[in-house]
Amino acid sequence: MTQTEKLKTVKKDLRSIDIEGSLFSGQCFRWDYLRNGKQIYFGVIDDNIFIIKKAKQTSYTITTSKNFSHDEAFHEFMNNYFCLDIDPNELFPVEFSERYPGIWKLIKPYLGLKILRQNAFETLITFMCAQGLGMKIIRRQISYLAKEYGEQYTVPLEGKPFIYYGFPSPETLAGTDPESLRLCTNNNCIRAKNIIDAAKSVASGVLDLECLKDPEMPLETARKRLCAHSGIGYKIADCILLFGLHRFSAFPIDTHVRQYLASWFSVGDALQTLTQKNYLFLQDQALRLLKPEFAGFAGHILFHSWRKEIKHLTTY
Repeated sequence: MTQTEKLKTVKKDLRSIDIEGSLFSGQCFRWDYLRNGKQIYFGVIDDNIFIIKKAKQTSYTITTSKNFSHDEAFHEFMNNYFCLDIDPNELFPVEFSERYPGIWKLIKPYLGLKILRQNAFETLITFMCAQGLGMKIIRRQISYLAKEYGEQYTVPLEGKPFIYYGFPSPETLAGTDPESLRLCTNNNCIRAKNIIDAAKSVASGVLDLECLKDPEMPLETARKRLCAHSGIGYKIADCILLFGLHRFSAFPIDTHVRQYLASWFSVGDALQTLTQKNYLFLQDQALRLLKPEFAGFAGHILFHSWRKEIKHLTTY
C-alpha cells in the first residue's frame, strides 16, 4: 500500500555535530546521499523521511514527513536522536588527553560524532544482516529489505513524487521464508533463517527489546538474552546494545577495534584469535582505558578516527 505524506521543514542548529560521520560511520544503514557532493542526506526514522540539508555554516534545514505538534517537539526528537544530551567532554576520562596526547590530537576533530538512538528492532535485524560485509553492501541490502517487506510511502519533493520505504515489522519478517529473505542477506540462507527466528521471538514477546534498555538490567544479562538467538554473537549483541538499545557502555570489538587497541594502547593479545574469552579480556582492557559508562560511545569515536586517520578509508 502506498501512503502519501506531507513534508515540513524546520531549521536546526547542529554546529556541534559531525553529521556525515554520525550518519555514515557504520552504526546506521538507513541514511544515504540525496545528491553527491551537496551535503544533502536522507534517512528513514520510524517510517518517516528526514532530509538534512546544510543551510549556513552553523545551521541545517531538516525536512520531514513526521507530524510534530509544535517545533519544540521536533527539536526534542532530534536532540534525542542525535544524543545531544550527552556532553562530548564527558565521554573520555579527564586524564586521557594527557596520557595519550598523540591519540587525542587525532581524535579531537571527531568528537562531534554522535551515537544515533535508533529503533531497537531495526538495529537488531540490520546487524544480523551486516556480518562480515562492507558498509555500502549493508546499506544496499537493508534498502532492499525495506523495499521488499516494508510499507511504501510517497512524498512530494521538488515538485516530484519521492518514494521511500519503512522498515518491516517483526510480524512481517516472522512470516517470510528463508528462500525469499536470503536475497536481503547476501544470499545467505542460514542468516535469513536466523533473522526470521529472531523476528518471531520479538513478535511473540519472547525477546523483549524494550526490557533490555533498562539500565537496571546488567549489561551481561542483556547480552546473554540476545546471544541466546542463533546468528547473534558477542560483537553483534554489543552493536545492538550500543546502537539500538542505547546502552553506551556496550563495547563492540571488530578488526579495527582490535587494531587500535594494539597500536594505540599496547593492549596485549589484541591481535590474537578472537575467542569469547579473548573478546571479554579485550573489553575489560578497554573499560580500564575509557569511562565504563561511555566506553561504547567513546569506542565508536576511536573506531571512526582509526578508519579515517590511520587506515585512510573513505568509503561509506
